Amino acid sequence: MKLDHTTPVLISGGASGLGAATAQYFQAQDIPVGVIDLNTDGAPDGAVTAKTDISDAGQVAAALALIRAEHGQERLVVNCAGIAPSAKTVSRGAAHDPALFSKVMQINLIGTFNVASQCALGMSALDPMEDGERGVIINTASIAAYEGQMGQVAYAASKGGVAPMTLPMARDMAKLGVRIMAIAPGIFLTPIVSRMPQEVQDALAGISEFPKLLGHPNEFARLVETIATNTMLNGEVIRLDAGTRMQAK
Repeated sequence: MKLDHTTPVLISGGASGLGAATAQYFQAQDIPVGVIDLNTDGAPDGAVTAKTDISDAGQVAAALALIRAEHGQERLVVNCAGIAPSAKTVSRGAAHDPALFSKVMQINLIGTFNVASQCALGMSALDPMEDGERGVIINTASIAAYEGQMGQVAYAASKGGVAPMTLPMARDMAKLGVRIMAIAPGIFLTPIVSRMPQEVQDALAGISEFPKLLGHPNEFARLVETIATNTMLNGEVIRLDAGTRMQAK
């Protein structure tokens, strides 16, 4: 896929963290950017935004219609929206709140599916580009999908659902010329991590094999660009983690 002013990008969760960094990265290249997020305050200036609860398929449809009215059908989708509350299976004599578990699944897994499936439908009606493809969808999993820590049972389960969704969705969309990929990031210097004490950041960076650094959000954005522009990447989950393997806690 060639990325330029004719290839609109849609980013869920594009007003904070990795999503905001990705939105800024593409906007700096004069690529039309649309952002859907529950709180759009942090979206980059100039992006078309829509306040959206992605767990609600109707809200997703309305947001896509609004953004498409400005930019046309998106060619690249990056699903970054998600939440990561901490709660153990049993803690202080009580079971994990089932409502909290359900909320995490609704946003991280079902929300990702809602955006991906509706965007895939829109892409399928496009004329193919020079390389024969109609679009690319990149979902965000996590290394917690493979090594969830204590207190991450809901988060790990939700991201564990995103990762294996990649290949069957890619197979579903193959004849329509839409590629599906996922990124499983490690620990990145998002605003939440940046506010942690320096000794905590250093300890987190020390878990990595090499380099002993926390990821920079722009490195996530650059991988998104690489996936979008390399047509041979399809149906795979790429770990972006400097060789990190999370411990129990």
